[in-house]
Amino acid sequence: MTSKTFNALVVDAGEGNSYVRQIKKRTVDDLPDGDVLIRVHYSSLNYKDALSATGNKGVTRNYPHTPGIDAAGLVAESKADAFAKGDQVLVTGYDLGMNTAGGFGQYVRVPAGWVVPLPDGLSLKESMIYGTAGFTAGMSILFLTERINPEDGPVLVTGATGGVGSVSVAILAKLGYTVAAVTGKTSGEAFLKGLGAADIIGRSRAADTSGRPLLKAQWAGVVDTVGGEILTTAIKSTQPWGTVTCCGNVASPDLSLTVFPFILRGIRLIGIDSQNCPMGIRLKVWENLTGPWKIDGFKELSKEISLDGLSDNIDLILKGQQKGRVVVDLGASGG
Repeated sequence: MTSKTFNALVVDAGEGNSYVRQIKKRTVDDLPDGDVLIRVHYSSLNYKDALSATGNKGVTRNYPHTPGIDAAGLVAESKADAFAKGDQVLVTGYDLGMNTAGGFGQYVRVPAGWVVPLPDGLSLKESMIYGTAGFTAGMSILFLTERINPEDGPVLVTGATGGVGSVSVAILAKLGYTVAAVTGKTSGEAFLKGLGAADIIGRSRAADTSGRPLLKAQWAGVVDTVGGEILTTAIKSTQPWGTVTCCGNVASPDLSLTVFPFILRGIRLIGIDSQNCPMGIRLKVWENLTGPWKIDGFKELSKEISLDGLSDNIDLILKGQQKGRVVVDLGASGG
């Protein structure tokens, strides 16, 4: 097995501050030490992958590097009793694809503690339609559904055409919540309505710049994926005892807030860390995504590409032009 070669997207530093993406041959010997060697069948493209693929040192410190924070496939070798050759498994988060060679290669080797058995009722490809984005949406929905009910009022989802946002819209609508979706893309309206959104809100309407400490209470809950002024506005507009989850900062990491939403309305702000989520919560979220939250026809949320198509799609996600999920078929590139 140690002489096995495989294909991987490799990112390396070019001239100046540029980074070059190429599909290269690697060997299993190139991979880091770990308990479980996995032949990757599918991965998915996330915003963090795009950052890693463009030299963002806050995500990946050393290059050359293979991104891909998601991977699903078959165990090829295992030193851990919990896994045997041929087991179907998935890995999302932890250090995969950040500073550990990731799912944009046809093999990964990781610690056993990162590996999740493929849930019953879910195919390898379906698990990557979810991937980190779907799992992050699932974490957000877990905390929301523990605290608010559909009859409490509408739920706002920001960045709604993105991976986390689109899965959140679809699941919340399936569970009976009235969903308002924020997007800056007029082309995304039909897409979001098809997922079950009851109202489409433009970015300008979602970002209040008045500076007022509190705004009209509208939302029982919020799934925020962008941060910045839109998150600030959402918090100020949440109903008493409402719940807001936040998982991203593509707009900004800064919040311009007073404590009033929290001490006068009892708003709960919950941060979502899907990367280092404890295994108990991780398994609970995957159980829900596979069972009561599984979206009818959710394959329509995604498009499928090969390694050859990754570079172009990385550029699209960085420009904010990607809708839904992008699944990467690692089998389509040989190896």
